[in-house]
Amino acid sequence: MTEGSDTAAKNNPGSYVTGGQEFVRDTKYIDTRITADGRDGYPVEAGRYRLVAARACPWANRTLIVRRLLGLEDAISLGLCGPTHDADSWTFDLDPGGVDPVLGIPRIKDAYEKRIPGYPKGITVPAIVDIPSGAVVTNDFPQITIDFELEWTAFHRDGAPQLYPEHLRDEIDEVNRGVYTEVNNGVYRCGFAGSQDAYEKAYARLFTKLDELSARLSTRRYLVGDTITEADVRLFTTLARFDAVYHGHFKTNRSKLSEMPVLWAYARDLFQTPGFGDTTDFVQIKQHYYIVHTDVNPTGIVPVGPDLTNWLTPHHREELGGRPFGDGTPPPPPRPDEVVPAQNWVPTA
Repeated sequence: MTEGSDTAAKNNPGSYVTGGQEFVRDTKYIDTRITADGRDGYPVEAGRYRLVAARACPWANRTLIVRRLLGLEDAISLGLCGPTHDADSWTFDLDPGGVDPVLGIPRIKDAYEKRIPGYPKGITVPAIVDIPSGAVVTNDFPQITIDFELEWTAFHRDGAPQLYPEHLRDEIDEVNRGVYTEVNNGVYRCGFAGSQDAYEKAYARLFTKLDELSARLSTRRYLVGDTITEADVRLFTTLARFDAVYHGHFKTNRSKLSEMPVLWAYARDLFQTPGFGDTTDFVQIKQHYYIVHTDVNPTGIVPVGPDLTNWLTPHHREELGGRPFGDGTPPPPPRPDEVVPAQNWVPTA
């Protein structure tokens, strides 16, 4: 994170909490799709599109995991925004001069404006940009990963896993609905609650679902079937942020993840699987939440803890069976320019 991005976040902060109200997420995204047949005007084409993400964001982290598991790095380039942003836009402050080297812009908002001048909604990541036009194609994050899995198959690596197999899609969709409403978005309904009542209701719903998921995962290694699927990707990115951010910052403090034995072992199993932990940047995660959400954390102080070394401890989930990648294989190591800095990861010594 650069000093400039920190200053911008403090000088022009966004507003996330509405007094007296529960948090309601705006889920109306740009739903144009990139498909094999190009029916929306954007056909699958290697090198044409750039995924703009931020390691801090759980919704964007999903796309980083799926892109890596499927081996789409050569087909879809990656632009990474810094961990903090102001009320206006996510910015490319990690790049030299604060400008994305491919798109030539300092803010992802510029690509939104290219697509929809005067874009009236929030500037979000992940977003996929059409490089020739410089315009955002879509920011519909739930659909982006599904389309990576189903529409980009011509560019999947050899040994790519089936993350959304046809015979399990109905069950995956059902699990995902509950995980999204109660967990992925549930932590935000706690953290951005504008009243005690709204917070307590969100808190109860969150931990009710986490207890249900613990029961489900007590006898099975993965959420659906015996391999990693889209469902596991979606739950993981929230669990990875739970102790580092949500337990304190969002007041989801009945239990730490590390105090929920089944979910903690499940999360460590995934974290230690190529594609999951190696896309997780704990420093950026903490900087994002504690600096950006000034109406939740007015001081902007980023906590030093928690201890992260326990993410690498044995999980013993392999005793439940299952094959992480099914008939496929693990992805190769991350590209050198996409490796999470060692100092932002889990201390190994």
